[in-house]
Amino acid sequence: MPLHPTLLSEGEASLLPGRTRPAVLWRIDLDTEGGTVATSVRRALVRSRAKLDHAGVQRQIDTGTAEEPLALLRDIGRLREEQEVARGGISLNVPEQEIVQRDGGYGLEYRAPLPADGWNAQISLLTGMAAAHLMTETGTGILRTLPVAPDGAVARLRRCAEALHIDWPHHVPYAQVVRSLDPRKADHAAFLQECTTLLRGAGYTVFEHGGLPTPAVHAAVADLYTHCTAPLRRLVDRYATELCLAAVAEQDPPEWVRAALPGLPKEMANGTGRANTVERECVDLVEAALLKDRIGEVFEAYVVDVSEQEPTTGTVHIDDPAVVARIEGGDAKLPLGERLRVRLARADPGSAKVLFAPA
Repeated sequence: MPLHPTLLSEGEASLLPGRTRPAVLWRIDLDTEGGTVATSVRRALVRSRAKLDHAGVQRQIDTGTAEEPLALLRDIGRLREEQEVARGGISLNVPEQEIVQRDGGYGLEYRAPLPADGWNAQISLLTGMAAAHLMTETGTGILRTLPVAPDGAVARLRRCAEALHIDWPHHVPYAQVVRSLDPRKADHAAFLQECTTLLRGAGYTVFEHGGLPTPAVHAAVADLYTHCTAPLRRLVDRYATELCLAAVAEQDPPEWVRAALPGLPKEMANGTGRANTVERECVDLVEAALLKDRIGEVFEAYVVDVSEQEPTTGTVHIDDPAVVARIEGGDAKLPLGERLRVRLARADPGSAKVLFAPA
């Protein structure tokens, strides 16, 4: 199922090569260290030159066949990663499950982010930070915010690191530890999964009449930040873009934008919740369908999460097939980050449920 109706994705909103389309063009000037010097944004007509994916871009860069724009993606991406380190920001490279077509059907694979994924994300972060600062200069806007994790959450993460035998000296910041991890290693992947708990609480916050919200900063970005780079798939980006266009033109934002701002955080929370539910249910359904004829079979897995309230219950990660599912039913506390033989107890495509038990 496509993200958008084909009338849009292959028509007026198409980004296929050779098509000229209306767009919003950001220009962000950087110094030699990757710091922002100046920002401008305007409407423009653009033409797509090629259809690319991250894997293809990475191959071109690795083999030295990349044209200048892609080579610059690497250079600027690396500089911006250094800027992220300097300001105390953090990016989590958590392996993702992907549904893939295989042998006339569907399967699941794990995908660890490539360097090109990170470089591209840095361009989006750069633009989002530039947009946020533009809006704060005019006194009206909408920010993507994340409060600083409470001490209890960080203390829990330290206990997880100890259980996983991950070295985390007390004088070393959390962000520095995360940057040292390799998501291809089982124990590191388990810890990265636990790190996502510190990112809970992200939302959108509106400000008007010059007063900034509290908190105004996104704790993981370690700066003011907003979403503005994906207006075709994310509603809030359309409004943030209009606010930035008005700011650069030294004009008041359109009335339809200002009128919609107060309701946007709730709309985005509802939409994001539904999108996450649909994505998880799609993966759950494929997992159950792949395993429905293997009830009772024993698999090698590793434990990526353990419930603090019920330490015999948690989540296991299986390499083949690429399944992440609930485990319960044992008498002993689950060993976080360690290998464990598990038996498939349930795989029901009808309810999209998969359940394992210790073997």
